[in-house]
Amino acid sequence: MSNYRDLKVWERSHALTLEVYKSTRCFPLDERFGLTSQIRRSCSSIPANLAEGCGRRSDGEMARYVQIAMGSGAELSYHLLLARDLGFLSSAEYARLEAELSGIMRMLSGLSQKLRSALAA
Repeated sequence: MSNYRDLKVWERSHALTLEVYKSTRCFPLDERFGLTSQIRRSCSSIPANLAEGCGRRSDGEMARYVQIAMGSGAELSYHLLLARDLGFLSSAEYARLEAELSGIMRMLSGLSQKLRSALAA
């Protein structure tokens, strides 16, 4: 894995990050350093970890960074749920973002399995 931009999962997670930034613009100002920041950081961590893993130039390191990205995705899932329950995200916006995140998480899981199989061979 030499160029993270070649990964479809990176492309989708980058697009989700852009959408999350747009969706959190309307959050209350007093959440700027709270939930807004947490959502943005956990989301941007997904493509950032994929990029860092590719930069490490080994399947073992890449596999580790994919796992970290999956952890960030799980964190984001909760933060989106919390934002919806607090009334910061509409149910429709939540459903849209969560559906895209679920697809990304499936892709990360597949990439993780592929990397583990390559390491075991």
